[in-house]
Amino acid sequence: MSTVTEEQRRYQSLLMAVQDEVNKVIRGKEDVVERVLAAVISGGHILMEDIPGVGKTTLATTFARALSLDYKRVQFTPDVLPSDIVGFSMYNNRTGEFEYRPGSIFCNLFLADEINRTSPKTQSALLEVMEEQHVTVESVTRELPDPFIVIATENPTGSSGTQMLPESQLDRFMICVSMGYPAHADAVSILKGESSHLISQVRPVLTAEELCAIRRGTENIFVHESIYEYIVTLVEETRRNEMFEMGASPRATIALLRIARAMAVLHGREYVTAQDVQMVMADVLGHRVKRSARTKADGLTMVQTMQRLQQQVKAPRI
Repeated sequence: MSTVTEEQRRYQSLLMAVQDEVNKVIRGKEDVVERVLAAVISGGHILMEDIPGVGKTTLATTFARALSLDYKRVQFTPDVLPSDIVGFSMYNNRTGEFEYRPGSIFCNLFLADEINRTSPKTQSALLEVMEEQHVTVESVTRELPDPFIVIATENPTGSSGTQMLPESQLDRFMICVSMGYPAHADAVSILKGESSHLISQVRPVLTAEELCAIRRGTENIFVHESIYEYIVTLVEETRRNEMFEMGASPRATIALLRIARAMAVLHGREYVTAQDVQMVMADVLGHRVKRSARTKADGLTMVQTMQRLQQQVKAPRI
């Protein structure tokens, strides 16, 4: 294999600087920050499911600043309409014509806050934009800016006023992660107010153009034939293993490959290892599969189920 180029070293240095900027604000969640950044540079969208108040929105805002991205946030409530997201046409009395008014989706980073509190009709407005990066309103298709990223937050299913996202929506998110509670020392820092003012001090590290260049470079990361086989076998096992009631889609296979390549970039390699796949497997597959009744009766959480799946599929050595 060829050696890492100077450009690749520069991009890795910039990505490390992005993580450092975000970690200044998001205390003690370096693993979450790394996986979210991996999804960003591999062209994926991120779903963050957790209880309120653990920093999901702050994470999205901090990434927008560090990546120099045009950022818009919509608080999803039952009265938010699809036209608020994708835009609408309004009659202009002066010109006598209908004029298109862009919706909030026209940005680089779109934060759909508490996405599971709005109606399925409004949720479906994101299906086209997340998959194809354009908007169709009244038979006219308009391209979205590049790069385009959706970070959505949701409260756990069962919380008051929430409803489950459909499988078609969940499948469009590359990863689903949880922030979790902070460690004791990090909670003390938050309590002292040491991180409350830091978000305004986050410096932009990457430009949108550099992010697009990194994305193109990520697609060229070498993948050995055995890694291709390993990824496909992992996903196929979710369809035939008795631990699962519903398996992952082919889109999950592609997502797992893309983000594994991004993990290799973040670790300064130009080839993918089985460990790259394993580090993100639960984040990519966990929200796409359903545990069987027997698995639930055995008391296995989704994390534990993913761990068993990983143990049952032999990893290649390259």
